[in-house]
Amino acid sequence: MIKKLGFLALAVCLLLTFLSPGQVAAQSQLKILDSSVEADFPSRLTFDLSAQSGVDISDVRLRYTIDRIRFAQVTSEIKVPFVPATTVNTSWVWDMRLTGGLPPGSRVSYQWTVTDSSGNRVETSLSRVQFDDNRYDWQSLTQDLITIYWYNGNDAFARELMTASQEALVRLKASTGATLSQPVKLYIYGNTQDLQGSMIFPQEWTGGVAFTRYGIIAIGINPGNLDWGKGAIAHELTHLVVHQMTLNPYGEIPTWLDEGLSTNIEGSSPFQYNAYVTRAVAKNNLISVRSLASPFSAFPDLSYLSYAESYSIVGFLISQYGQDKMLQLLNTFRQGSTYDGALKTVYGFDVDGLNDQWRDHVNALYGVTVSDVVGTNSWVFILVGVAFIAILFLIVWQVRTRKARRGGTGG
Repeated sequence: MIKKLGFLALAVCLLLTFLSPGQVAAQSQLKILDSSVEADFPSRLTFDLSAQSGVDISDVRLRYTIDRIRFAQVTSEIKVPFVPATTVNTSWVWDMRLTGGLPPGSRVSYQWTVTDSSGNRVETSLSRVQFDDNRYDWQSLTQDLITIYWYNGNDAFARELMTASQEALVRLKASTGATLSQPVKLYIYGNTQDLQGSMIFPQEWTGGVAFTRYGIIAIGINPGNLDWGKGAIAHELTHLVVHQMTLNPYGEIPTWLDEGLSTNIEGSSPFQYNAYVTRAVAKNNLISVRSLASPFSAFPDLSYLSYAESYSIVGFLISQYGQDKMLQLLNTFRQGSTYDGALKTVYGFDVDGLNDQWRDHVNALYGVTVSDVVGTNSWVFILVGVAFIAILFLIVWQVRTRKARRGGTGG
């Protein structure tokens, strides 16, 4: 019995020795001294970390998630390089020139995890950074679900843009039944150059863009191009609402439907679109509806015709079959339906059937006239006219020559 008690006492002493205050303190010394992030819009985010431990720190990782609409949680993890030591100061730069940029006002959630050579691990709480374009002194105006940010122009300028936004939503609901369900932020840059300066490698023609997964729109508008700006806001806002209505994990809606709805709601004069369709009818070179389901051509003439035809196709569907059917079509796409499947479900015909009906419609509406042919083939008529005049001149010259000869012989 005494021996057993001796062994038990020895075991307790060894355990106490292993868990001595010095050892416990050594294990608890791993800690985060500082964590910060610096934004350099639009090109980079720099994440900084300082950590300390009683033994060498062996692993530092940064996990971040972009806050946007998604169907699955996607977290990126970066193993940050550093030299192992008891005190570590390290950083990681997210260079968006390599990965693509983020829109102004977007948010990123991030978290650090640090491990030392003893296997101790510490994790920071989840933090968020808003990626703002701090190069400008923004003002804001909010009405319902829309917030407008601007820096160039007075309050009346912003109110006109807000009115245009609200009126676009009214037109969209009347035409399609689609409504805004999530908050929207509109960043109004002072001009196109400022807008393009907020983007990573923008296209030179970019004047406005809807970041549909973020609920953010950015457009270059100044008081001098207010009328254009109202139409641009309506166009991009329609893109955003339609994507909210149809978002699903299986696929996108056809481009002709997306752009056709936006061009119909923007409030621009239809004459320009109709002119492109009229010329295409006259030349018999309309683009098929199935081809317009894909991204549009980069060639200007084909691109303009694609927008014009999309405007016409959507207008045809709404005028012939009504708002209820268009709303049903959007809801069917939300369920992940194919292009043919959605049209068959709602209208009873597939993409090719739509193409046939729409072509019959525009051929009847914009049938070829003499003025159309002259307008689209003017160079042919000029050549024919020149040839006719030349032939006429030759005939007259020959007649006069013959008369002159006959007159000379008789004398």
